[in-house]
Amino acid sequence: MRKRKRKIFLSILWLLFTAILFSTSSYAWFTANRVVTINSLNVHVAASGGIEISADGTNWKSIIQLNDLLTVHDTTYPNSVNQVPNELEPVSTGLKVDSNTGFLEMFYGVVDNNLSGDYILNSVRNIESESNGNESDGKFIAFDLFFRVSEDTDIYLTQNSGVNYFGDLDTGIANAVRIAFLNEGTVENGSSLGVIQSLKNATDSDVYLWEPNYDVHTQAAISNAFDVYGIVTSSVNAERILYDGIINEFGYDSNILLKNSNSSNYSNLFKRVDVDYYTSANFSENIKVFKLLRGITKIRVYMWIEGQDVDCENNASYGDIVFNIQFSVNPS
Repeated sequence: MRKRKRKIFLSILWLLFTAILFSTSSYAWFTANRVVTINSLNVHVAASGGIEISADGTNWKSIIQLNDLLTVHDTTYPNSVNQVPNELEPVSTGLKVDSNTGFLEMFYGVVDNNLSGDYILNSVRNIESESNGNESDGKFIAFDLFFRVSEDTDIYLTQNSGVNYFGDLDTGIANAVRIAFLNEGTVENGSSLGVIQSLKNATDSDVYLWEPNYDVHTQAAISNAFDVYGIVTSSVNAERILYDGIINEFGYDSNILLKNSNSSNYSNLFKRVDVDYYTSANFSENIKVFKLLRGITKIRVYMWIEGQDVDCENNASYGDIVFNIQFSVNPS
């Protein structure tokens, strides 16, 4: 009998990019192998204050919409790799950058049972491709953006930003989301389009990771943390729960138990993730995140459900969430 998959409907809303565009470890996955289905994706990126944005590095404007990201491959950016699938599944990363592609190394995991009935995990590298909607088999969202500034500019994540549940019953899926920004490099204004678009200079130190909602958990996530991992946490005002991301592939024959999937047990397969900035569910101060250098900078954006997060458990596998992301040049 085929298992019935319960779906999550995600409404991803990119708003607000105002003055500029855009402890204990735990490990968890959807053991029922469920997927997250995106019902709608509305990208709205606004810029002001002398900062210009582009989906292709040549057509500069103050607002970027989803359609800009989806159409550039067939027009002005034939080498784009913008992946916006309708279905998301948990993946994990140790924030390593592939030096050949300039992409984050993302790993898709699926849970199974061993002969003893224990949950075990496998890991397969999942590389993004130019694709969107139902035609995409990608497990996460990834796309390129370009920024143009006339002088070095500090960027702040504002208090209006957040990943929130939208619906009658908060399942907690928003608490397992991660967003990363890869700085692929900067070139002088006036550089050729080929040079601008081919920027792939990111190293591991050029990745900026944001973990929202670190201080809240549902009762199901609290029970999961304690029952499976022996971790005590709370529904509000919780301490950060550190986690280890996947850095290599491994099969079921490795017999990696979920409860043992960490760098202490397997340093060649997992790595402690360094979060650059993390925010509470209702943070109240702007946070400095990175600097744009004078010229044109290529930033690759990733959004995913982190499988190695305690909030990534079966009860969270349905509902609606909204991404509100606002960057500003103002520190307050």
